[in-house]
Amino acid sequence: MAKKDRIIQHLECTSCKRKNYTFRRNKVHRQDKLELNRHCRFCGKHTKHKSVKG
Repeated sequence: MAKKDRIIQHLECTSCKRKNYTFRRNKVHRQDKLELNRHCRFCGKHTKHKSVKG
């Protein structure tokens, strides 16, 4: 039953707008957007990634 409360979100690079990472998130407890510094393999550098639905 706990699987139904989770949604899949993608992390999108802010510079090239490509979706690089996916993660599962609890939609009931976490409704804010996530922003992390991650490595973008398309840009070849560390950039900010924001969470995007689907």
